[in-house]
Amino acid sequence: MQRRLLLGLLTAALFALPAPAEPPRNLYLVKQELRAYVDSGQYKREIADVALRASKYLQKRIRHAKGKKLAVVFDVDETALSNLPYLLANDFGFVPGRWDEWLEQGRAPALIPVQVVYDIAMSNKVAVFFISARKEAQRAPTEHNLRDVGYESWTNIYFKAADDERKDRDYKIATRRQIAREGYQIIANIGDQDSDLAGGFAERTYKLPDPFYLAF
Repeated sequence: MQRRLLLGLLTAALFALPAPAEPPRNLYLVKQELRAYVDSGQYKREIADVALRASKYLQKRIRHAKGKKLAVVFDVDETALSNLPYLLANDFGFVPGRWDEWLEQGRAPALIPVQVVYDIAMSNKVAVFFISARKEAQRAPTEHNLRDVGYESWTNIYFKAADDERKDRDYKIATRRQIAREGYQIIANIGDQDSDLAGGFAERTYKLPDPFYLAF
């Protein structure tokens, strides 16, 4: 009797278990799709589309804001600069030592459509701020890289302190809040991650495509 009751309980427990989930998609196939997305030109087209919308809004907004301290905020990685050469060379993997070497080399190319937005801001005397999740120790090669590819000046550029344990999202919100407290009206905030754009302190946000990684 006890054995029969135990068997019944085990059977009921098995039926109560959720159905097994589908296994994740094969990583090799996902990487092949990423390469096709880049090689087809779709990645560049989507970046250009977002940057064009930002450019149009910026030009329109500037005309109706004479005398105000306007500002535009840019993220750095996969926004102002592209790490695609590093990503392709490392099969879309993050290898800390190689990543640090890549940053030190300062060879990331500009994302040209985003640079057009930067040029519009600069030519209209709109303040430009870069907010990067890179560490303060990477300031020198990052600034050199930016200037080398055509981002020649800015009002300020922010990096995370070595001991800053905040999530990127919280750090970037706090930095935009600081910019707003200094009297700037951030009319556009451009980045590739939701964490670049969340939390307000910008009239408009523009999300660039980034299927390669997530930052929180």
